[in-house]
Amino acid sequence: MQKVGEITEESNLQGQMPKGFYTCVKNLGIKDETLDFTVILSSELANAAAMFTQSRFCGSPIPIGRENVANGKLQCFVINSKNANVATGEQGIQNVKEIVNLVAQELEIAPEDILPSSTGVIGHQLPMDKIRNGIKNLKADLVVGQLEKSAVAIMTTDTYPKFKMCKVGDATLVGIAKGSGMIEPNMATMLSYFVTDAEIPSDTLQTIFNEAVNKSFNMVSVDADTSTSDTVAIMANGLAGKVDLQQFKEALIDMSIGLAKEIARDGEGATKLVEITVDEASSFAQAKKIAKSIVNSPLVKTAIFGKDPNWGRIAMAIGKCEDELDIHPENVSIYFGDLLIYQGRPLGDENLIEIQNYLENSEIKIRVSLRTGTHEATVWGCDLSYDYVEINGAYTT
Repeated sequence: MQKVGEITEESNLQGQMPKGFYTCVKNLGIKDETLDFTVILSSELANAAAMFTQSRFCGSPIPIGRENVANGKLQCFVINSKNANVATGEQGIQNVKEIVNLVAQELEIAPEDILPSSTGVIGHQLPMDKIRNGIKNLKADLVVGQLEKSAVAIMTTDTYPKFKMCKVGDATLVGIAKGSGMIEPNMATMLSYFVTDAEIPSDTLQTIFNEAVNKSFNMVSVDADTSTSDTVAIMANGLAGKVDLQQFKEALIDMSIGLAKEIARDGEGATKLVEITVDEASSFAQAKKIAKSIVNSPLVKTAIFGKDPNWGRIAMAIGKCEDELDIHPENVSIYFGDLLIYQGRPLGDENLIEIQNYLENSEIKIRVSLRTGTHEATVWGCDLSYDYVEINGAYTT
């Protein structure tokens, strides 16, 4: 029996998909012959919440999505991959509005109840003729569930789809995500969508959702580059009735962290998932700042990739946060896994072999204790490999 909050990464729970959700997944030929378009529809107008990138160069779908979800209601997600519709001027905005209106007409729903998203290459207009043709007879293409296929359709440089599911009482929660490069969410290219048949008031849903995002997607980084298109959104249509809100919140946070870690694990060219925990900090903000400084350091990331036991790069990443005046080297401790390698002073070169052996693992945990307070934060990232340069050196070709 599926336990409350237990997350399933496989698609063997098709019969337990959230009630009232339908999907369409197809290839429109936006860039190639892979899946590049999906619609996720609720049969009922759903309570909804969303958070978006704070980039000043945000994609054309972002302002429309913000406006449409402002009332806490949505009925449909419409997402294309392979083209980000960013830096496309007024034509890009008009293209989004046309897509939203065409989908609304086909599905017989209100255009203001649709949240649009795009992800892919920046600076190209969408191939609207292909998209118009793909939207025709959309309603006939809808099927029950199959959100795992939607997870495939939103991928760009991802090497595998990110999909998770769990039960909360009588309700089901499903989450999908994409993201592999340009990952440094600051929300308020990374997309994630959740659907549930739980009945949750929209204001409560937004509060729970904000907490989940701040503990997960806002704590992950692949390359320190905030995407122009970051979007995380949820629809709750209420068809399964009320749930225990604490259990739902815990499940949503757990699922969000799981998806965020998968994004870091699948970072472009990554060979290792890196988890940085900073504890004994004066505030959560201080702990997060130091942890992000470490996980985003190219020198730290390349050392982890090369299995170089150069713990001095951790010290460097801490020290470059020069406005944190209460941090003193003599009070700091640094760990690789359970191995303490610095405690106010180096603890000996004999530890270097142990660090090198530890860096053979596919998951690396680094912990820093600051002794400035009682707060902590954990962030996730990845190493920096030759493949990252190769992938991004030829991204548009």
